[in-house]
Amino acid sequence: MTLTCPTPPRHSMCGCTGCCITLPVTCAGLADGVQALPPGTLQGSNDWHRVSYGGSSPPIGCHRYFHTLYTLDVVLPNLGQPDKATLLQAMEGYVLAQGELIGLYQRDAD
Repeated sequence: MTLTCPTPPRHSMCGCTGCCITLPVTCAGLADGVQALPPGTLQGSNDWHRVSYGGSSPPIGCHRYFHTLYTLDVVLPNLGQPDKATLLQAMEGYVLAQGELIGLYQRDAD
């Protein structure tokens, strides 16, 4: 399974805040506030070229965060730390199903 966590660009600092993550087939889920990813997890880079989560810290207002989970019919090779575009290209033709969760984050003026 592969998970991407991009945000739609509304602002120059918005983008793929989370890493692209390939989870091992043995992974049954991720707990709230997960601190360590399961063994065998491969991580990609976010739009800041870091292998870490880089949000939520948007400007004032309401912002959408899209989390897309893909089920693949193959185990992808180790792609190093791919960005979202590289990961999606590698997944092309192997997606069996996908689901999307859209979260909202509201930041008020200080």
